[in-house]
Amino acid sequence: MGILAGCNFAVFTTDVNQHKLQSIMKTINKTLLRQISIIALIAITFNSCEKDNENRINNTNDKTTAVFNPNLTYGTMTDQDGNIYKTIHINGQTWMAENLRTTKYRNGDAIPQITDNTTWASLTTGAFCNYKNTENIDTIASYGRLYNWFSISDSRKLAPLGWHVATNTDWHLLINLLNGDGIAGTKLKEISNLHWYRTNKNATNESGLTILPSGLRDPSIGNFCCMGSKGILWSSTQADDSYAWIISVDNYSNNCNRISNHMKYGYAIRCVKD
Repeated sequence: MGILAGCNFAVFTTDVNQHKLQSIMKTINKTLLRQISIIALIAITFNSCEKDNENRINNTNDKTTAVFNPNLTYGTMTDQDGNIYKTIHINGQTWMAENLRTTKYRNGDAIPQITDNTTWASLTTGAFCNYKNTENIDTIASYGRLYNWFSISDSRKLAPLGWHVATNTDWHLLINLLNGDGIAGTKLKEISNLHWYRTNKNATNESGLTILPSGLRDPSIGNFCCMGSKGILWSSTQADDSYAWIISVDNYSNNCNRISNHMKYGYAIRCVKD
């Protein structure tokens, strides 16, 4: 009888242990399911944020208010952000007919967006900004973004694959084709006063390049100037250790000026097909 009682106790103990084990396993499974659910939720949220960010970048497409030359035929190209631009073929070269607005280098690395004036003024590496740090989609789509020259010289490349930032030679050939510095500005500028202040003197946009007055960011104190009156574009060509060549058009003359300026300026960019 004692032996049987001992056996029954052993069976009872085993049943209790199994019950405890089952209870523990249920708790573990619930915990695992909860953790898996949390991980899945994080992954979904992350992917959603990534898509939201991509949409934020690419939603400038078809939002430009630039006035293109209706008598010319434009093509299109796409940058590494998925931004789509009009292009124009001029004397054997294909140019972007809109200002660059990518936020990434060719390899996909992010270009730092610098809003702080002091930080911008101290930079010796690549960066971009929007004029007066706007997030207005129509403004960004129309005028593009402003970049310092260090973003152009970065080995990761700013221009999309198959393209390059216009060189000083590219600009020189184009301006000469348009009858030289003294008149080329009229043939490069967008027609109308929609974006240009006051007269936009003699603009014809004969070239189709449709340059807008995208303004600049100052290299010494980082402030913004001249949207509406000046369209200034980088070349990829250095003048010396601190300066690079640019072209500049304005609303009060026919000229297209070619000068060198400090690499810390923020200017717009156009690319040319390789």
